[in-house]
Amino acid sequence: MVGGLVLSQAQSHQVATPRTAAPAPVPAQALEKRLREQAAPCGTAAAAVSARSVDDVRKAHARHIKLGLDRSPRHARPLLAACALSGWPGGMELAASIFESLDEPEAFDYNTLMRGHVSGGRGDRDPSAALRLYADMLEAGVEPDNYTFPFVLKACAQLASLQEGRQLQAQIVKLGFQHDEHVQNSLISFYGKCGEPAMARLAFDRTEAEDRTPASWSALLAAYTRAGLWGECLESFGAMVREGWRPDESSMVSALSACAHLGAYDVGRSIHCALLRNATRLNTIMETSLVDMYAKCGCIEKAAAVFDAMNGKNAWAYSAMVSGLALHGDGRKALQVFDAMVREGQAPDAAVYVGVLNACSRAGLLEDGLRCFDRMRLEHKVAPNAQHYGCMVDLMARAGRLGDARALIGSMPTGPTDTAWRSLLNACRIHVDLGLAERALQELRRLGAANAGDYVIVADMHARAKNWDAAAALRTEAADGGLAPSPGFSAVEVRGEVHRFVSQDMSHPRRRDIYEMLHQMEWQLRFDGYEPDTSEVALAVGEEEKRRVAAAHSQKLATAFGLLSTPEGAPVRVVTNLRMSKECHAYSALISEIFGREIVVRDRSRFHRFRRGACTCRDHW
Repeated sequence: MVGGLVLSQAQSHQVATPRTAAPAPVPAQALEKRLREQAAPCGTAAAAVSARSVDDVRKAHARHIKLGLDRSPRHARPLLAACALSGWPGGMELAASIFESLDEPEAFDYNTLMRGHVSGGRGDRDPSAALRLYADMLEAGVEPDNYTFPFVLKACAQLASLQEGRQLQAQIVKLGFQHDEHVQNSLISFYGKCGEPAMARLAFDRTEAEDRTPASWSALLAAYTRAGLWGECLESFGAMVREGWRPDESSMVSALSACAHLGAYDVGRSIHCALLRNATRLNTIMETSLVDMYAKCGCIEKAAAVFDAMNGKNAWAYSAMVSGLALHGDGRKALQVFDAMVREGQAPDAAVYVGVLNACSRAGLLEDGLRCFDRMRLEHKVAPNAQHYGCMVDLMARAGRLGDARALIGSMPTGPTDTAWRSLLNACRIHVDLGLAERALQELRRLGAANAGDYVIVADMHARAKNWDAAAALRTEAADGGLAPSPGFSAVEVRGEVHRFVSQDMSHPRRRDIYEMLHQMEWQLRFDGYEPDTSEVALAVGEEEKRRVAAAHSQKLATAFGLLSTPEGAPVRVVTNLRMSKECHAYSALISEIFGREIVVRDRSRFHRFRRGACTCRDHW
């Protein structure tokens, strides 16, 4: 229970009488407009409208008290609104004092004060006070109106109070507000912010088609985005467009975020074109979203073009560009952007430094990374957090300094984290240190953070060392602990549709064409002297079976389909949840040379861009 919102039987009875009809939908800015209109100046309260500080309102309030008007909601309302909606320091305290002096406050007065409690800056918000005020409103017999529920639902969302929000939904239905535009949109948003996308979708579906607005779709897309349901987000965005709605800024930001995570370059580019057609100028939020989308879809040149054209770059824009360059392994360019940020007077924050240190790690810039870590602490006074230490462990371990990385984990002020141990474990695989890998897995077990992937790494290392019993024991331990590895997949986008493949996949409608293409690809590679590397196939089977498994890897299937389905000379963009193997890396490099295509692969940690037989990672990944 938060703020006493769980209702007594008496309170529940007060809100149980349904209205005969729901109120008509109101314009988009109706809540703001109504608060301002009903708080219009009257008598001496006109001073509240021109007030520039809490002191001005106090003076006007003092005159009210002298005239005996301070207890009248009609006369005190402009003062109450001025304090609650101004954002002035001390404004909410004075607003609460004015409210307490009212003889019979009405729904509008409660709404004004509740809005002040949920709409201020993070430090000024008090959503619990808004919920207590709502309970007091019911206790006093004041019936909520359709402007009340958006504010109370927002309070529940800020507190992640799912139980109280569900009670409010029942009251909304009882009072007949289930068709109100703003109430329904607030309900969708509430469930999304509480991590309940299925409930947000249910609330959306219960909204009549004629009652939906762009804000309804925006709230649904935001719910999917918050839950990481990127596919559902893009599907809903497509449905919104097909039904004739023009997406608003929030909807486009959600869709661009989904494109970034799915690698849906064609869809993201279409959204960018729509923005250019319909807007004279893009704001910083939209431009930053485009930078992030293009970078994560493998087109860092377009990300840089959008970034360079931006006016008034902020820390978020710099962070997106630095992180994008880190993802592409271009550490030098990331450091140049970071230096430009500092020269332009932007103060680097913790998020920017995560991108900078990641960029150094992925490009193998050990000395630059150590220098930036010192600069962060000593020059910019940013206290390193667990993410920064994880980046430094990864940087040292990738550079082969496994002992130094191990020592840094032991000296972390935050205490060793699973991220740091997992970075060390991944480096142990690269540098083939089975003993330290076993220690890292042991520490992950001790932290209760070991996942199926951790067991697979060490089991595969044992398998490559022909320690079949140890490998089998680790896999059995993971299975007995209920740690099922996520299925490996690779996806490729063709004409706006994402096609997903798993190893040995036979489910695609064009499987015959795909395997025929795969056969032609391998034939041409062998004609040029290619021999598949099966050293990373950690199976106790014969060489021929290993070759068969390697030949139908999910990444190779996705590449084959991309070559079949895209125009001659167009890049093939593949997204995989696996780490790029040495075999797939060599294979993709040769394919890019033989077929004259750019092959762009985003694995689970970075991008590989193959052109004319070479990769942008320079074999450091």
